[in-house]
Amino acid sequence: MNTALKSENDKPIFIWLLLVCTLIFCMVVLGGVTRLTNSGLSMVNWKPVVGWLPPLNKTEWQSEFNHYRQSPEYIKLNAGMSVEQFKSIYYFEYSHRVLGRTIGLAFLLPFLYFLLRKKIKRPLIPKMIIMFVLGGMQGVLGWYMVKSGLVNDPQVSQYRLTAHLITAIAIYSYILWVALSLVWNNVHNQSIDNINSLRKFGWGVTTLIMIMIISGGFVAGTDAGLAFNSFPLMNNQFIPDGLFSMTPFYINFFENILTIQFNHRMIAYALFIIIPIFWLRIQKSDCELRTKKIAHLFILMLGIQIGLGISTLLFHVPVALGATHQGGALVLLTLALLLNHKLRKSPN
Repeated sequence: MNTALKSENDKPIFIWLLLVCTLIFCMVVLGGVTRLTNSGLSMVNWKPVVGWLPPLNKTEWQSEFNHYRQSPEYIKLNAGMSVEQFKSIYYFEYSHRVLGRTIGLAFLLPFLYFLLRKKIKRPLIPKMIIMFVLGGMQGVLGWYMVKSGLVNDPQVSQYRLTAHLITAIAIYSYILWVALSLVWNNVHNQSIDNINSLRKFGWGVTTLIMIMIISGGFVAGTDAGLAFNSFPLMNNQFIPDGLFSMTPFYINFFENILTIQFNHRMIAYALFIIIPIFWLRIQKSDCELRTKKIAHLFILMLGIQIGLGISTLLFHVPVALGATHQGGALVLLTLALLLNHKLRKSPN
């Protein structure tokens, strides 16, 4: 087997897509910060095209603050907040929305340039149109999420928040996969022993990581991380009472904070067992050296991520730790995708 880069002409496209992935990564982390600082409902008006500039003077700030004072969050939770206090939460949500628009432009403008210069191969064009459409839909989904907290209950729906998160992760993963396909040739001959089983194992691990991220979305959406701040026990029990106290049964997985946090822990335990097995199988296989090195990073990141998760829980979800933990989940998923890409089938 050998390792080779594809056409040099694809490198600018690869760098561009990688930059977009980096911006989406930052968007996911900033979204976590926005959630952790309870800033997501500070901008009650949606201006998808205009609204690039924040309030620039005292009059504009007062006008924006007056809009917020009519929201359920101010009335029920933040009554008496000053304009200066409002600014501290406004800027997080403002930055989140501006970064979203920036990602849109960072994708659209180079796409049009490469398209007009005929630098994009024909098979890639539909994929890139899909990326752009998904990005636009993600913006609409973000506002749909925010709207859920602008009604009587000033709390963003955990269902909409998780949908918003998982869509961002899906877009990130899709763009990354397409980008990697531009620069990495297939290196595994189909006759290599155990590659097929490794490939299946890798996608199984990746699926579990995705489930873990979805679970984390429900933890964030219900503030489940602020309860049961001990480890490894919950309420002095490994399997606590009350896991399925809600009816119907299935609702516990989405609305019972005890069950939500317990499930998040159990998935972490599963990854703690499964990823080292995957790593060991890769090391014993005929995979190329680069694949084995990525596997080393993968298992290292697992340890870091578990440490971040436990620390975040024990310290009652401080903003810095919580946001880093969310970013760590995306790093772990990225490494899983890199391994899957190295183990993929040859096109012939």
